[in-house]
Amino acid sequence: MSGFRSVVIESPCKLSYKGGYMVVRKEDDTTKVHLSEFHTLVLHTNQAYISAYLMSELAKSKISLVVSDERHDPVGQYLPLYGAHNTSARIEEQLGWGPVAKKQVWQRIVRDKILHQSRVLGARAREEDAVMLEKVAAEVRSGDSTHREAHAAHVYFRSLFGSDFSRDEDGPINAALNYGYALLLSSVNREVVSRGYLTQEGICHHNDFNQFNLSCDFMEPFRPIVDRVVFDNVGDEFTKDDKLLLVDMLNQTIPYRGGSYRVASVISLYVKDCLNALAKRLSVDDIEPFDVV
Repeated sequence: MSGFRSVVIESPCKLSYKGGYMVVRKEDDTTKVHLSEFHTLVLHTNQAYISAYLMSELAKSKISLVVSDERHDPVGQYLPLYGAHNTSARIEEQLGWGPVAKKQVWQRIVRDKILHQSRVLGARAREEDAVMLEKVAAEVRSGDSTHREAHAAHVYFRSLFGSDFSRDEDGPINAALNYGYALLLSSVNREVVSRGYLTQEGICHHNDFNQFNLSCDFMEPFRPIVDRVVFDNVGDEFTKDDKLLLVDMLNQTIPYRGGSYRVASVISLYVKDCLNALAKRLSVDDIEPFDVV
């Protein structure tokens, strides 16, 4: 059973393992957290010392360990080497995914992403552009051959963050978006690896220098969750509190399957659906939709 929250380490400490628990020792305090209670461990300090025993148990429990740099930005991730008992079979299956299945799944991913962008705009008083993007989502073709994703992104970011906004510029908004996307990517990586697949072999992303092409594919419909958190909270500065809100993003609940599920749980189930669709164990039309607001 996977955990249900992220654990953030912010101050100097020693991390070890004992009897199913991660033990956090500070100068005047000791805390224990059972490994079944969390899915991601984020180190927001360079003064945390972690035992090899704990790292081994984190891998066995398929818990993602995210390491930050001196600016508290995510720079690395530790994942299990063998995420599933049938990894070799899963990789062979992955390398055999056909071009038609890839294009159909990518069409669904892009359509979901644009619909979620539309929902964020509609919920943040950008109704006219929200309606436009809803129409763009309906125009997405197999493999996104008409590049609706790029067109939607151009409309979406300028509508949400202002007509002068560019994803290429430096500033607190882009710093926050990049931080949130990095955390989101780490969560998707965890799901891909834990199911025995390669993160490097994508269905649309094929960058030779990207270790996470498949994860970049699957994370696209979840990006608007990050955008929403950044729009609602980040101003002239990207603060420590903003970072903690983005870490907690995976614990927030969103509408799914007639109820409310944590974002991390929806990521797990959505990735599973996409993988099954690629292997033709599930129709693309049967991938469960979710909402972001």
